[in-house]
Amino acid sequence: MSGHKKGGHEEEHENHERWLVSYADMMTLLMVLFVVMFAMSTVDQRKFNALKAGLAAGFGQSTSVLEGSSSILSQPGSSIVAPVAPNQAVADLPPGTQKEVLSAVAKTQRLAADRNQASADAESASLTSVWKQMSATLNKKGLGQDVQAAIDQRGLVISLVSRHVVFEPDSAQLSPRGQEIVAALAPVLAALPQNLEVDGHTNQVNVKPRYFPTDWELSSARAVQVLRYLNESAGIDNGRMTATAFGHTRPLVNPATPGSQDVNKRVDIVVLTRLPAESQALLRKISLTGATVTTTNTTTQTGTHR
Repeated sequence: MSGHKKGGHEEEHENHERWLVSYADMMTLLMVLFVVMFAMSTVDQRKFNALKAGLAAGFGQSTSVLEGSSSILSQPGSSIVAPVAPNQAVADLPPGTQKEVLSAVAKTQRLAADRNQASADAESASLTSVWKQMSATLNKKGLGQDVQAAIDQRGLVISLVSRHVVFEPDSAQLSPRGQEIVAALAPVLAALPQNLEVDGHTNQVNVKPRYFPTDWELSSARAVQVLRYLNESAGIDNGRMTATAFGHTRPLVNPATPGSQDVNKRVDIVVLTRLPAESQALLRKISLTGATVTTTNTTTQTGTHR
């Protein structure tokens, strides 16, 4: 028995404490996880508030969702921060951080301005293309000289001038030639997605209209006459159109120019741009036709009619 024990191997004992190693590893990992989570949750509130205010000032906005509402970022008990100058907002930041914040704000503003200008340029090109379609139709019918066009912040402005008496003197009734002009424009207008504004105007002759109390009623009636024609004859939805009266307040041509009273007595059909306000402001004012004024032998040249 004793020889057998010497020549053989002793049986290994099972280690019942190996689970402690795995347990210790798990606890170590959990501790590291919680330390990292705690570190991520710790923010220098003073620096964060200064950065928040600086970014808000750069975009011209307060830190609240809507004026009068509670800020989603401010601490309990703090008031809504009004827009402030970027230099004031980031004054408490370290110089390096100030430079980074101001640079980021400037870059964002520059990119936004570039996008708005690109949108305005694209809209201008689109409206010019629309006018070219209209102009081709008008020229085929020999009506090109009766219409002038321009682009401004509202959109495409198509002016029905009365070189060939679109409206009879002191009247809101479209002449036969005026009806031809509106009928030529209507198919293109009907196919557009934009809304339309129809503006009525009188000339600047200082006399009372013969059939209306003032030139406000006369200009309003002229706008409504064109609007009704577009709806009833061309089938353009009323929901897309509005009528506006300007009386004698917005002459197309300087009233001192000979023959201007024939041109200033008109209706404008405005194809309203759908750009946001910041891009609308960048639409460059462009004349798409020459503002040619030709005197006529009609009674409007006597200076006694609207």
